[in-house]
Amino acid sequence: MNNLTLYVCISKRQKMKAFITIFFLIISNTFMTFAWYGHLKFKEMEWGRNLGLFSVILISWGMAFFEYLFQVPANRVGFEENGGPFSLVQLKTVQEAITLIIFMLFSMIFFKQKFEWNHIVGFCLIVLAVFVIFKKW
Repeated sequence: MNNLTLYVCISKRQKMKAFITIFFLIISNTFMTFAWYGHLKFKEMEWGRNLGLFSVILISWGMAFFEYLFQVPANRVGFEENGGPFSLVQLKTVQEAITLIIFMLFSMIFFKQKFEWNHIVGFCLIVLAVFVIFKKW
């Protein structure tokens, strides 16, 4: 049975759980990216110029709380043992792919980073990894 056949065979309920899982993972990874890297822009804002490391950690920790509000439900809804469509390895693989997409957009928008050919090839290899993880051999 190929992947397309499997997709057609899963129930509407599982398709909805897959959508919710991916949507929540996008939201959670957006919060986490801001928590991990957003503080690097604080020095450009008047209120953030004189913040000490402990203050930055507390602010980032507060942002990470919102990441967990979406990450934990995404994993519970999407996990196959809870009626979701994804195995544990598939959940982690999807989460990592989403993390890289969110990070790439974040770094281009907020840090004006340019991506070189090797970055793009590396990200494509990660997308290939997603395909391999989901492939039924």
